[in-house]
Amino acid sequence: MNDTTQIAPRSTDDVTRKADDTTRRPALIPAVDIVEDTNGITLWADLPGVPRDKLDVKVHDARLFIDAESVVPTDSAVRVHHREVRAPRFARVFTVSDDFDTTKIDANLQNGVLKLSIPRREEARPRRVEVRAH
Repeated sequence: MNDTTQIAPRSTDDVTRKADDTTRRPALIPAVDIVEDTNGITLWADLPGVPRDKLDVKVHDARLFIDAESVVPTDSAVRVHHREVRAPRFARVFTVSDDFDTTKIDANLQNGVLKLSIPRREEARPRRVEVRAH
């Protein structure tokens, strides 16, 4: 990343609030790896135990929101009397630079890892400048 192109984590205060500003239950911040090249950014987020239907990825006002809830499977024939382990909620927010085209994000969830590919806008890609000699 450089000074003009960035994807930066937001404050965790934003993560624990709904859009209508009501408090939600606390969330874990998933670990992420972010790689940038001339074509764009690829982000991998660890979301163990999260099925696709419990994953929400949104882009709004140059911010990328990841909100997910893992599922702890329980047998319907078993009656739970006491549970100390809860299915965690994951949430993370990033600011996305205007250099990236958020309308073309490709998202894939496989084996508890979310992969987001965010392409760089064509006009923001590096281009070679032809140099002539006089």
